[in-house]
Amino acid sequence: LTTAWWKEERGDRIFVDVNQNARDRTIASAYSLRPKQGAPVSFPLTWDGLAAVDDPMAFTLRTVPDLLTSQGGDAWADIDAQPYSLEPLLDLWRADLERGLGDMPYPPEYPKMPGEPKRVQPSKDTRNKQD
Repeated sequence: LTTAWWKEERGDRIFVDVNQNARDRTIASAYSLRPKQGAPVSFPLTWDGLAAVDDPMAFTLRTVPDLLTSQGGDAWADIDAQPYSLEPLLDLWRADLERGLGDMPYPPEYPKMPGEPKRVQPSKDTRNKQD
C-alpha cells in the first residue's frame, strides 16, 4: 500500500487515496461502474483475492457477473456480521471540536516549506527533463 500521489512513485503498490476523506469528496461504491473505456467495475476483494489480481481492468461490466459466481459470491457478503459502533469515532470527533479543531480545510492549506521538492508530477516536470 502507498499514499504516494504520483503514479511514477507508486511502483506495484496499491494507492490509498486518503484525500477522498476530505469534505465534499465522493468515492466509488462497491460494484459501481467507472467512467472509463471497457466499463471497469469497482470490485471488492478479500486480501487473499487482491494478491491474486494480475490486471484490475479484468473487472468489467461483462466479467463481474461470472467472477462473482466462480469466486463464491460477494467478498463483502458477511460485512454486517461484524457490527461496530460509531460511538468511539463520534467521541473522537466531539473531543476535536472541544479542542477547537474543526473539519479539515478544503482545499487543504499546505504552505510550501523550505527545501520541499516541487509539487509537479515527475513525468510533467519540463524544467528537469533530460533530452
